[in-house]
Amino acid sequence: MMIKMLSTALLALAFSASLTPALAQDADAGAKKIAQCIGCHGIAGYQASFPEVHKVPMIAGQSAKYIAASLAAYKKGDRKHPTMRGVATTMSDQDMADVAAYYERQGQGAAVKTVAAREPSAEVAALLTKGACASCHGADLNKPIDPTYPKIAGQHADYLYVALKSYQNESSQQVGRNNAIMGGIAKQFKPAELKVLANYVGSLPGSLQTVPQSKFR
Repeated sequence: MMIKMLSTALLALAFSASLTPALAQDADAGAKKIAQCIGCHGIAGYQASFPEVHKVPMIAGQSAKYIAASLAAYKKGDRKHPTMRGVATTMSDQDMADVAAYYERQGQGAAVKTVAAREPSAEVAALLTKGACASCHGADLNKPIDPTYPKIAGQHADYLYVALKSYQNESSQQVGRNNAIMGGIAKQFKPAELKVLANYVGSLPGSLQTVPQSKFR
């Protein structure tokens, strides 16, 4: 049932993408538009305290299409994080495209973190299969099958846990995320299972990173 739902979603995504004209992305222009971003995403290990305590996600090296789509979701209200929505509402579609291109470029050439990938336990393997995680995020969870999906391998585990919980609670005005596919997947799991998944995915080798800005080096 889950695989059928994912296949249907991928077809819908491909169709909608073919109807949406792509904006030109200018990473150099994006470098001049990140003043509201670097206070959190430009400090390695920076921890947010509102509305939940967790490390802010690493976005350098993430796909530009995913970053732009995420910003658009915050602006639209499908993602309800107050701070991120406040930032996104000040940005035009072109601003989002440029900032996204900048952060994608930051990670170009970055090596996958040299940590030994550990085989999942039987419990984790069963959870990964149940969630069909590799169907979108790729076999190593670091090479998504479509650039509108995020790399998740090596992402901060506490952030992954908060994000997964958010898909279970789309009505929350503080942390909810309205996404039919991820909502359907996340709602299959108990909180403890989501934490197990997040901890494992966060322990994997990945190419995401935080690149400190000059004022924070």
